[in-house]
Amino acid sequence: MTTKLKCLLLDDELPALSYIKVLCQEIPDVEVVRAFNNPVSFIETIPQIEFNTCILDIQMPQHTGLEIAQQLKNKLIIFTTAHKEFAAEAFDLNAVDYIRKPIQKDRFNKAIMKAKSILQTLKNDEKKHAVWNTDKGKTQIFFNEILYICASDTDSRDKIVILENGQKTIIKNTSFEQLLTVLPKNQFCRVNKKEVIALKCVVHFTSEEIKTSIVIKSVNSLKLVLSEVYRNDFRLKIKA
Repeated sequence: MTTKLKCLLLDDELPALSYIKVLCQEIPDVEVVRAFNNPVSFIETIPQIEFNTCILDIQMPQHTGLEIAQQLKNKLIIFTTAHKEFAAEAFDLNAVDYIRKPIQKDRFNKAIMKAKSILQTLKNDEKKHAVWNTDKGKTQIFFNEILYICASDTDSRDKIVILENGQKTIIKNTSFEQLLTVLPKNQFCRVNKKEVIALKCVVHFTSEEIKTSIVIKSVNSLKLVLSEVYRNDFRLKIKA
């Protein structure tokens, strides 16, 4: 899925505004919807514009970027400023990033990539289902019905999906990396090289093992090895 940043720019210094616009135009899937050098005009115009990202200067007359950010709900914010003392306030507003001026191209690109990643996650979380190539043909699978995914013993390129209704589907020729770019990140976690679990199925866990509520073929609840490689990610997602 292509994640396109639709950006509004705001900086009262025209040279800085022009430079940021040029940097944005050099990056694929970044669209500059409008560029403003006046905070008042920006505030008056934003209700009429479709956008998902703002790149805001902090120090401006009449309204600071911090004040404006508080009015932007559910938007990705990247702050730019020549003053390092605003960093704590910026991150208190859940800013994507905080870039010191003079802006370096590599540092700016890093912030944009971070914003793209966050937007991709948000879009995946909004999706309810995906269509995959399976052993039954093209199949629509709803995320909330998936309990468990493991690599096939017959062909590791294939992934076996266990659903809430007890049915099994085989997604053909895909990697766990590809699957995890589609699955909602806050609902699923890879726990070892061969298995992914829906977090809602976790009952108990230790540093090495996860007990789940999943019952396959009427045997005891499924237990999974929690690999050291994926342990920290699992704990963060399970909020432990």
